[in-house]
Amino acid sequence: MPDVPMFISQNGNTADAGLATRIAKKWQFAIETALPSALAMVIEDGQLSLKDFADPKQLPVSVDFLSGSSTYRQQRGGGKSEPVVKAIGLKGHENYHVIDATPGLGRDAFVMASVGCHVTMIERSPVVAALLEDGIRRLQEASDTVAQRLTLYHGNSTKVMQYWDGDNVDAVYLDPMFPHRKKSALVKKEMRIFQQLLGNDEDANLLLPPALGLAKHRVVVKRPNSADVLNGQQPTMAITSKKHRFDVYISPRRST
Repeated sequence: MPDVPMFISQNGNTADAGLATRIAKKWQFAIETALPSALAMVIEDGQLSLKDFADPKQLPVSVDFLSGSSTYRQQRGGGKSEPVVKAIGLKGHENYHVIDATPGLGRDAFVMASVGCHVTMIERSPVVAALLEDGIRRLQEASDTVAQRLTLYHGNSTKVMQYWDGDNVDAVYLDPMFPHRKKSALVKKEMRIFQQLLGNDEDANLLLPPALGLAKHRVVVKRPNSADVLNGQQPTMAITSKKHRFDVYISPRRST
């Protein structure tokens, strides 16, 4: 994983400089004032992002739970009709706790939290974890109650799930990185930067066994429709959408 510094732009914004210093200290990023030549974390107008300075046309990537698409989902029922919500098995349960072991930019975690799940995101990359934490911080500052149902844990998901010693986990959600064939500029932007940062997801198959051992009700694996099942293990059932498939593994501790 390449070293990613924190870049403080010379815009005179003292609030940005102070925020950058706090983030760099927590996540042990080196601070640079000279323009970076490759990947770097950037603070601008109170928002943390990851930018590839080697590609001037490349827009920065950030976690933005306050974006138009996120608020649209909330205003239209919070995502209850979305396949991920149907797959995760929330219906009929209270205080439903989901571990999102591969949160990425947190979009699916936000949807699950919007419909009432308590979501623990486990992220091993300090860069991606810092982006997620910044997104939660800004959501809290906006007094959005969804932020109260989002928790971030920095660590290796495979190991964390194997030795989990916290509250009961109702479901585990997995969305391992998979090569995208879509031509969407947004996906190209995010996937290009993530693959440059994280490399190939070589150990995705290792996620399923500890997830199955941890979840009380079910494990859900999000896959492109063309992808093989994770770890070669056939699911109990699958919920499909136009572009993705949600493989559902019912816990052996449950009969339904």
